[in-house]
This record gives sequence, C-alpha cells and structure tokens, in this order.
Amino acid sequence: MTTDHQMKPTAEQRLWMYETMWLIRTFEDTLAIAYFEGKLPPKIQPRLAFDLGAGPIPGEMHLAAGQEAAAVGSCAHLRREDSVWGTHRAHHFAIAKGVDLDRMAAEIFGKVTGLGRGKGGHMHLFDTNVHFACSGIVGAGIPQAVGAGLACKKLGNGAVALAEFGEGASNQGSFHEALNMAGLWKLPCVFVCQDNNYGISVNKAASTAVESIATRAAGYGMPGVRVAENDADQVFAAVGAAVARARAGDGPTLIEVKVDRFYGHFQGDPETYRPKGEVESLKKKDALKAYEARLIAEGLLDDARAKDIRARAKARVDAAIAFARQSEYPPADEAFRHVFVETTSA
Repeated sequence: MTTDHQMKPTAEQRLWMYETMWLIRTFEDTLAIAYFEGKLPPKIQPRLAFDLGAGPIPGEMHLAAGQEAAAVGSCAHLRREDSVWGTHRAHHFAIAKGVDLDRMAAEIFGKVTGLGRGKGGHMHLFDTNVHFACSGIVGAGIPQAVGAGLACKKLGNGAVALAEFGEGASNQGSFHEALNMAGLWKLPCVFVCQDNNYGISVNKAASTAVESIATRAAGYGMPGVRVAENDADQVFAAVGAAVARARAGDGPTLIEVKVDRFYGHFQGDPETYRPKGEVESLKKKDALKAYEARLIAEGLLDDARAKDIRARAKARVDAAIAFARQSEYPPADEAFRHVFVETTSA
C-alpha cells in the first residue's frame, strides 16, 4: 500500500514526534533504574535471589524503549475522542496519546494519586480523559478496540479505535476473531502490530507461520501494510492513510511496524535467548537518534534545540517521578472500594 503527499507530516508534526519520542525514552530509561531499587541482592550476600516484590515498584515491568516511533507516528493522527487500546508494554502509546504523566507515574508506583488509585500498576493504565486503556492479557485490547469501533460507528461521531499489540498477540484467537468482526462490519478500527521479533523469549520465526503479520489482513477483507523500518515518518504515512480510511467509513486496516526492543521482555529478564551483542547492534541504529540526525540535516532542528528538548524531557519525567514518590499509598480500605457497583432497590 502506498501513500500520497498528504500523508507526509508537517514540520510541526515531526517536531512533536521527536519531542514525544524523547519524553517516552526518558521515562522508560528512568523507570528502568528506579525499578531495580531494593530488588537486587546486596554485595555481601550475592547468593540472594532477585526480589520481584521488593522496592518502590513491585511486580513486573515491561518497557518500550526502542519502540517509540510506532507510538508517535500513530498518535499524531488521533484526536482526543479517538481511543487507544494497549497491551502490557504500553507506556509509549500512553504518553503519545496524552495520558497524564504524573498520575501515570503514580500508578506505576502504586500510589493513591495514580490513574487507578494505585490498584492497577503499569499494565493496567486507564485515562478516560484521553480515551486510553491497556491490559496485561496478551491480545486483550484487540477485541476491546473492535467494541469501541462498533460504538463509534453506531454513534456516527467520526471517531476511530486503535489497538496496539505485539506480533505474538497475532497468534492469539482474540486477534483473528476481532479482525474478522471488524472486517465484516467495516468498523473504524486501526490495528497496529509492533514486530520486535520476540514473544517473551520466543523468536518470531519459531512461533509464527507467516513472515509478515500484515499478510493476515487479506483473510479479513482489509488492507495490510508493513512498515519495514522503525521510522516515525513511515509509520505516520501508513497510519494516516488507515485513519483516513476508517473515518471515511471504509473499514479497518492492519499495520505491521518493525520495531526494536532495547530492554528484556521484563526488567530482570536475563535475555539468554538473545544472540550475543544483539542489543548493542540495535542501539547503533537507534530510531530516535536517527530521526534527530535527519531533522538536523533537513534544517528543522539544531544541536541547541535538540539539547533543550532533551533537557525538558528529563525535567518533565523527573517531576512525574518525584510526584509519584511523594504521593501516599492507598489506605487499607481501598481494597474494598470500586469492587462492586452499589445499587438501590426500587
């Protein structure tokens, strides 16, 4: 599928994508460090195990550093009323969609000021103000996006629903059932599959019968587009065409984007399944730094402004992390709140 000149981002949009990519990268890199606080065994007792439940951020942590281009290239086209349905690795899409960074950080730290009052953690982020939600269940957001797309079609409000997920989720039944229904009913949905080559620790070639997930679109009566490079401008073009198609009432699109995962499946993942030197090789072609170099070469950015953007991203993330650390934990009775819906008898 090709795109025309109308799908090229403006200078303003490209700078927004660049700035947002830096905000995402800074947030993820900062969390990567904070996550290990209290979890590693002390040097005097090195035989102690990694403690998943210790520290200020208990539980698992899935980071999206290296996958920023897929998020900014997609969300650059979305309006506030459009919805995004994410997966367990969703910080990049949450930030690009405009989720409140302070409340998002607080939720990750389990604080009462968080998006879900500290109950959801980093895999269950919900912000109704910008219509964003994610889930820890692989592939769960895909049928949810179809439900939202059906609502948009019935309401006739011109909104679209976007599902973001990994290539491993395309092997789940939820993917196939949801895409079949979206194609059958011509729903205003955009499905963005991020191929980072690993479903947890399993290489894509060992788990997936097709080389390109985009080819699966043909079975459900929708266009399938593969963005072979981890590039914000190329994602922008592909998703722009898909969003325009959805808003026009022409139905859904499946887009596959090749991305790179700089961290493990989760923090603490020993990554023994990855070839030696793979991560270092990926970082040498870092999509964020490549985009920065391109914007500088084209005269849209200079070293001074780039430095200022990075500094502002750090200040914003530091403020969000400080807000999270300083916030209170939920009181004990929070465990009984928002569990059941109270009703009154007639």
